[in-house]
Amino acid sequence: MLFDTTLRRDLGRSFVATLVVLLTIVLTMMLIRTLGMAANAKLAPQDVALMLGYTALAHMPTVLAVAMFIAVVGTLGRMYRDSEMTVWLSSGVSLSQFVRPVLRLSWPVLLVVAVMALFVYPWVNERSGKLREQFERRSDLSRVSPGQFQTSSDGRRVFFIERDSKDKANATQVFIYGQLNDKESVTTARAGRIDTHDDNRYLRLDDGQRNETDARRNESSLARFESYETAVGEHLASTTDRPAAKARSSIDLIADGDRVSLGELTWRIGLPLAAANLVLLGIGLAAGSLRRAGNWNTLMALLTFVVYYNLINLSQAWVAGGTLRMGPALLSIHGLALLLAAAMLWSKDNLVRRTLWMKLTGR
Repeated sequence: MLFDTTLRRDLGRSFVATLVVLLTIVLTMMLIRTLGMAANAKLAPQDVALMLGYTALAHMPTVLAVAMFIAVVGTLGRMYRDSEMTVWLSSGVSLSQFVRPVLRLSWPVLLVVAVMALFVYPWVNERSGKLREQFERRSDLSRVSPGQFQTSSDGRRVFFIERDSKDKANATQVFIYGQLNDKESVTTARAGRIDTHDDNRYLRLDDGQRNETDARRNESSLARFESYETAVGEHLASTTDRPAAKARSSIDLIADGDRVSLGELTWRIGLPLAAANLVLLGIGLAAGSLRRAGNWNTLMALLTFVVYYNLINLSQAWVAGGTLRMGPALLSIHGLALLLAAAMLWSKDNLVRRTLWMKLTGR
C-alpha cells in the first residue's frame, strides 16, 4: 500500500539521521568526560577508548528510544506542515491508522532497546566498573608516568620518577613528598619496587634519604637509609565484593528480590515500555492544526520525554525505597502513558473529522 510504504520510508530516513546526530552528541560528551577521568587519574589512559565504548553501549537504549520518538514526531510534523497530512486525512485515513505502519517500522528498534536494557546494560556496567576499580586499586607508584608528578589516591603524597622498568613494578630516581597533619617529608631514593604482603602493597626504596619537617615544633630531621618500606595504594581487590545493582544481571536481580534489586529491575523493564509508549505518544503529539502549520508540538514532545524519563527514574526510587511494589509502579506510570496516548489519538481523530466536515460544508 502506498500509504504504508511512503510513511515507513520517511520514518526510516528520519530515524537514521536522528540516530547519527544523537550518537555524535552523546559520544562527544562521553569522550570529554572520559578524558577528564583519565586526566584526574581515575582511569588509565590506555583504557579511554574501551571505556568510551562501554559508555556508548550503556546509553544506547535511551538513545534509540529518543531517536525513534523524534523520528515519529518530526516525520508526522513535516507531513502536517507540507499539507501532506491533509491529503491523507481527506482520503479517509484516520490518525489511528498511522499506528500500524509506525509500529511495523519501530518494533525491531523496540526489541533492541529491550535486549540492551535487560542484558547488555548490566554487562557494560560490570565491565566498566571493573575497569575503574582495577585502576583505582593499583598502587600509587604504578600510576605514575615517568617525568610527571602524580598525587596519591588519598591526596597526601606526591610521587615523581625519572624512568620506570619494563615490568612497571620497579622504578629509578624516586621522589616522594608527603604531608600528614603538621609534618612534611621529602623522600628520595635511587631505586624502588612494589612488594605485596598480606594483601597489602608496599613500596620498598633502596639507597636514599628522608627529610622530615615538623612545623609545630619547628624541628627537622634527616635520615639516610639503605632500605625503606612504606604502604602505598589500597588493599588488593576482593573477589567477594558484591557488585552494585546496576552491574548485576536481570536474572540475579529477580533471584535477589530485595527492594534495591527490584528498583533496578523496574528501571530496566520500564525503558522498553517507555520506548513503545513514546512511539504512540509521538503520533498524537505530532498532530497539529490543519489550518495552522506553526505550533508548539515539537516543544511539547521534548517536554513529554523529559517528564516521562524522570518518572522512570522516580519509579525506581519508589520501589527501592519501599513506597510502591514493582507491579503497581510499572502500571501506574506506563499504563497511564498508554491510556494518555490512546486518549490523545481518539481526541485528535475527532478533531480532524470535525475540521474536515466544517471545510466540506463551508461552516
